[in-house]
Amino acid sequence: MTAAAVFVSAGSAFANPQMVVDVRTGRVITHEDAFKKWYPASLTKLMTAYLTFKALKGNQLSLETPVTMSKKAADQPASKMYFKPGSKLTLDSALKLLLVKSANDVAVAVAETVGGSLDQFVGMMNAEAQRLGMTSTRFINPHGLPGKGQYTTARDLAVLALQLKREFPEYAGYFALEGVSTGAKNYPNYNMLVGRFNGADGMKTGFICASGFNQVSSATRNGRTVISIVLGSDSLAGRADDSADLLQKALTSPSGQGVPLASLAPYGDTATVNDISAEICNPKAAKVRSEGRDDAGRMVVRSPYIHEMTRPPRYSFAGLIPGSEIAAGKTGQNEIANVPIPLPRPTF
Repeated sequence: MTAAAVFVSAGSAFANPQMVVDVRTGRVITHEDAFKKWYPASLTKLMTAYLTFKALKGNQLSLETPVTMSKKAADQPASKMYFKPGSKLTLDSALKLLLVKSANDVAVAVAETVGGSLDQFVGMMNAEAQRLGMTSTRFINPHGLPGKGQYTTARDLAVLALQLKREFPEYAGYFALEGVSTGAKNYPNYNMLVGRFNGADGMKTGFICASGFNQVSSATRNGRTVISIVLGSDSLAGRADDSADLLQKALTSPSGQGVPLASLAPYGDTATVNDISAEICNPKAAKVRSEGRDDAGRMVVRSPYIHEMTRPPRYSFAGLIPGSEIAAGKTGQNEIANVPIPLPRPTF
């Protein structure tokens, strides 16, 4: 890897795996520690979505297919929807809650619907990863909650994101939703670039203490789409800064530059699964940080490419099938929950 190939955003408090790829050419515009093994956290749900889209495209399921909340699904730790066992929602609603709310209970319910059982679905995840060439990735669940033996790399996530963009353009809208509403509550997208970065159209965020703040982002301008991978950022704002800076660099770089993703040779530490819990979470206040909460970290973005939303976010409905659980009342207010509205860095 040459020095020219490396770009580290000023948004990070420390170096972490990063990559940005042009979707059309498949070329890597810049990369840092691309083969370092990392905990994917909720970026795992990209593979859950990939297999769901594959089943939809193969007519094995439809967007109206009922997804039933099993007891195993309902028992998953948060972040979750807290739907009761037996509750049902359409696959369309489930995908919205999976990718925007990042609900772990919904992830397991979708896995059981697509794979027949949770174990069978996890086997499908690993088989698909190998088929796609994600040679340094292993999954143990469909949501990304921590566990021994689950890991990936920035390079492998780029491979997956690239295939999602190329194979399933008809489902790309799920990644670009500004938020979802159940009727009782509104949930904004944890991706702080959607609606705030010019051309942002996805994709997914993730967090556990061991991984730090992860994000796979995509943006399109003038017909050109690029994907960025940021792993192990120090905060909600940090991962947004890094992602925005990488996307901006890629979108303003000459087309055709960089090496093909498929030919990028492994380098650096490729054996150890890195755990940055000590840097990210204070053991005495481990519950402070979560996917959408960052009271212990930096919450104000510094990237000049991220702007305030000039209007409230738009919410897409993702409710239960009527009659499967007590209907929720509606609210007329947008609940931003713990996701901060970013403030752009002032220009001097």
